[in-house]
Amino acid sequence: MHHSAKTRSQTAVLPRNSALTQAAGISSMLRSAGIAVAGSLFIALCAHISIPLLITPVPVTLQPFAVLALGLLLSPELAIAATAAYLAEGALGLPVFTPHGPGGLLQLLGPTGGYLLSYPLVAPAMASVWRRFRPTYFMAFAIAGVASLVTLTAGAAWLALITHASPQTILTQAVLPFLPGDALKVAAAAGLAMGARRFRRQ
Repeated sequence: MHHSAKTRSQTAVLPRNSALTQAAGISSMLRSAGIAVAGSLFIALCAHISIPLLITPVPVTLQPFAVLALGLLLSPELAIAATAAYLAEGALGLPVFTPHGPGGLLQLLGPTGGYLLSYPLVAPAMASVWRRFRPTYFMAFAIAGVASLVTLTAGAAWLALITHASPQTILTQAVLPFLPGDALKVAAAAGLAMGARRFRRQ
C-alpha cells in the first residue's frame, strides 16, 4: 500500500515539473526574442544618427558602435539574432537603415552592403572571443578594434566589387574617412562593456 501511494505521488509530481519546465523554456525563449528585437532597434536608432560625406557614398553613422556594443554585451546566440533581425527588418522595407540610402534590399546591395552583411558575422565572433579572455578594458578595446577593421575590410571589398574602382579610390572612400570615428566607437563600446560588467557584479 505504501509503495502504491508513493508511486502515485511521484506520478502526480512529474506533470507538474514538466509544466514548470515548459513554462520556463517559453519564458526564456520570449526573453531571448525580446533582447534580440531590442538589439536590432538599438542598431536602427544608431543608424539614423547619420552624416553624409561628399567624398564617399558611405555616410558616417553610429551603427558600427551599436554592433560593437552588442557584440560585447550579448551572448553569441543573441548577438547573431539581433544583427540578423536588423538586416531582415531592413530587407522587408522597415525604416531601420540610415536615411541616407535607398532602403530595403537596395541598401543591402548598394555601397554600404558589405558593412551591413558583416554584422551577423562580426558580432557573434566578438561575443565568443570576449568570453574566452580575462575581461579588461584593453581586451574589450582590442576585440572591438579587430571587429571594426573586419567590418571596414568587408565594406571596402564590397564597394570594390560593385564599382570596380581602383584600390586607392576604395581606400579613400570606404576606409580612411571612417578610421578616426571608428576608433572613438571602439573606445566607447569597450567602456560600455566594462561598465555593464561592473553593474552586473553589484
